[in-house]
Amino acid sequence: MNVAILGFGVVGSGVAEVIKNNCKSIEENSNVSLKVTRILDIRDFPESEYKDILTKSFDDILTDDSIDIVVETMGGVSPAFSFVSECLKKGKHVVSSNKELVATKGYELLALARENNVNFLFEASVGGGIPIIRPISRCLAGNKINEVAGILNGTSNFILTKMIVDGMSFDEALKLAQDKGYAEKDPTADVEGLDAMRKICILASLCFGSHVYPDGVYSEGISKITLEDVAYAASYDSVIKLIARAKKIGGDKALVMVSPCLVKNSSMLSGVNGVFNACLVRGDMVGDVLMYGQGAGSLATASAVVGDVIDCAANDKERKFFGWGDKKEGYLADYLDCETILYVRAESADKAAIEKAFGSVEYLTRENQPANEIAFITAAAKEKDLRCALEKAGINALSVIKVSDY
Repeated sequence: MNVAILGFGVVGSGVAEVIKNNCKSIEENSNVSLKVTRILDIRDFPESEYKDILTKSFDDILTDDSIDIVVETMGGVSPAFSFVSECLKKGKHVVSSNKELVATKGYELLALARENNVNFLFEASVGGGIPIIRPISRCLAGNKINEVAGILNGTSNFILTKMIVDGMSFDEALKLAQDKGYAEKDPTADVEGLDAMRKICILASLCFGSHVYPDGVYSEGISKITLEDVAYAASYDSVIKLIARAKKIGGDKALVMVSPCLVKNSSMLSGVNGVFNACLVRGDMVGDVLMYGQGAGSLATASAVVGDVIDCAANDKERKFFGWGDKKEGYLADYLDCETILYVRAESADKAAIEKAFGSVEYLTRENQPANEIAFITAAAKEKDLRCALEKAGINALSVIKVSDY
């Protein structure tokens, strides 16, 4: 089958490489023959072995009836949404690694795919090289999934790992991540949780059946985490991780959010270090299932993309029946109304004031702790009540971080 690639960046070039290098094994194992016949990019690649099939015109791909499958690796919503929509309407299968596109336009694109009896697949949009979408939609289809959570951004996890293991400050760890190519020059999407938030929106939509749009989800990043917080977490037998989570609340609401959390060392998520990602799924029959691996990188992500391409080619006349419904008004729970436990690091607060505000708490210590600094773990309560107690008590909180139960 003929394949076109939209975008010849890190992932797009990786897709071309995987298909070229593994075409024989793909045909032997899956009984499908794949060939990249067109690549769209606005840049010139005069030294590339693919220079003869490069084009700057999307119409060259859209109007070419010999192209069966289109791979979208452009990133962003525009013009990706328009290009993908036109391809689906034209009867071409589409595979995407674009998390922002799927998180914001997934429901519309899945509907278009159904209308035109083609497939829109996006395994690589969440876990990069880690299989997540397919296991949830197929292998765990016999379960009611009420909760999914994970470490879904390798850059932020790398930074936190360096802070925890090597004692680097946030700024030092970020610079190292940039030097190694893990973080962009503008790292906002990674360190402020936006990338992980888009991914958890996709997982929540898939697991719970209603589209969760990013603009309704609370996202908090790691840029305010300090080495003092890391040290206090260690005294609580915990590490700090950026956790994206989605959880059914009652019968008709879902809590979806991203935030740093203290994670106990006994948790399966605590040992996920460096640029690795992990996704924990809780099914009513199977219990906890952890999917772990390299979440980013050219070939790792391309591997997941090509898996979807093979799926499309092997099921050319069939549509993969999965997806979700449209957004439900009032579906997302306010995180402030949900029960949580908080870690608090404060300045110039005495224990009497803390205990009057929160009742019983667990105090933490660290090496070289200043006399005017105190840290504690609250009991479980609604987050708005805990934050109200902080304000009423006049406690000067330097850090407030959620405590995870994963």
